[in-house]
Amino acid sequence: MLIANHLLTYCSNIHPGETWRDTFNSLKVHIPNVKKAVSPTQSFGIGLRLSNRASIELDQGNNLTEFKTWLQSENCYVFTMNGFPYGDFHETVVKDQVHSPDWSTAERLDYTLRLFRILAEIIPSGMEGGISTSPISYRFWQKTAEERNRVLERAAVNLAEVAANLHFLENQTGNFLHLDIEPEPDGILENSDETIAFFQDYLLPIGTKYLTEKHHIPSGDATQIILRHIQVCYDVCHFAIVYEKPTATFAKFEKAGINIGKIQISAALKVDVPAAQQERDKLKEKLSQLSESTYLHQVVGKTASGNTESYPDLPEAVRLLPNSKAEEFRIHFHVPLFLKHYGYFSSTQDAIVEVLDAIAHKPVCKHLEVETYTWGVLEPALRIDLSQSIIRELEWVIQHMKA
Repeated sequence: MLIANHLLTYCSNIHPGETWRDTFNSLKVHIPNVKKAVSPTQSFGIGLRLSNRASIELDQGNNLTEFKTWLQSENCYVFTMNGFPYGDFHETVVKDQVHSPDWSTAERLDYTLRLFRILAEIIPSGMEGGISTSPISYRFWQKTAEERNRVLERAAVNLAEVAANLHFLENQTGNFLHLDIEPEPDGILENSDETIAFFQDYLLPIGTKYLTEKHHIPSGDATQIILRHIQVCYDVCHFAIVYEKPTATFAKFEKAGINIGKIQISAALKVDVPAAQQERDKLKEKLSQLSESTYLHQVVGKTASGNTESYPDLPEAVRLLPNSKAEEFRIHFHVPLFLKHYGYFSSTQDAIVEVLDAIAHKPVCKHLEVETYTWGVLEPALRIDLSQSIIRELEWVIQHMKA
C-alpha cells in the first residue's frame, strides 16, 4: 500500500511452503485478511518470497496466469520479492545454507533471472520493482584471501549479467527493476564499508569490462547500468547488529553513488552484558533458552572502548561469554517491531524509528518491507493469529510514518 510516498508491505517468507502450491495457499489465507485491515480501499502490494522450486513451478503451465487472475480479483499486486533464501526456509536446518548457492554460481544467477522474469510478468505497468538477494556468500566458506577474491570476481560477473538483463528488460517493458544486495552479519558483505568496497573494487571495474566485452555496451553506459540496476537492501536489523547509524550509512551510500532499493523493517534482540559473574550465569541461561537449530543467530558485542566482538551463532556467544569484554550483545533475531522490551531482553526498535524519521525528511528509496518471523520471544498472551500478527506489525509502522 502507498503511505507517505512509500510502498509498504510485509515479506511473505514468514509463511512456510517451498512449493508454489503451498506458497499460493498461504497467500490466499493471509493476504485478504491483511489487506482488509490495513488497506481496505486501495490496492495492496505483496512482498513475495519464492523458493527456487516454487519459482520453477510458478513458471510452468497455467500457474502464472492463475496467480495474475487472483491478484486482480483481490486488488493486489507484487512489487518486491525476496530472493535471498534459495531453498527451504522453514522445515529444515537452514543456518549458513541460507547463503547457498552463492553469487559465484550459475544456480544463483539462473534463480534470480527467473524471479525477475516472473516479476516482470506480474508487476503493474510502469511500476518500479526490486528483488533482495544474499550478500554474495558466507564469509567462513572461503579459507584464504585468494578463495574470497575468486568468489567476488565471479559474483561481479554474474551481477553484471543481471544488470544487463534488467537494462534490456526495461527497454522492452518500461518497468525499472533492480537487484538489492542485502548485507548481513557474517556475509562476505556485512556492513556499508564492505559493500562500498565491493562495488568499487569488483563490481564496477569487472562488471563494466564484462558488459563492454560481452554485450558491447560502451564503458560509461555500462557503469551507469550497473549502478542503476544493482542496489542495496537496507535491513534495519542487520545494520543495527553491526552498530551502524542509519543516517550516516545512508550518506555513505549516497556519496559512493550506490542506491538503496529497499528497506526491510526489522528488529534485533539486544541485552546488556553484566560484569558480575553471577549475573553472567543468569544471562548464559537466558541465551541458552533462545538457541535453536533452524537459523543462524549471529551475535555482535560492543565494549566500553567501542570495539566489537563477533560470534557466528548463539551457542558460540554462550560458550565464550565468561571471557567477553562486551557491555552489550545484539543478536540476529527478527523479533516483532511493536515491542521494545521482551522480558530480560530489549530490541533495536530505536533503529527502526531512526530510519522512519530519516526517510520522512529525505526518502532514500520507495520500497519498505516488514520482515518479522521470530514470534517465540513474545509472552504467550501476546501471541495471536498470524494474520493479526502481521497486521499489528504493519499498523505499528503506519502509525510511526504518519506521526
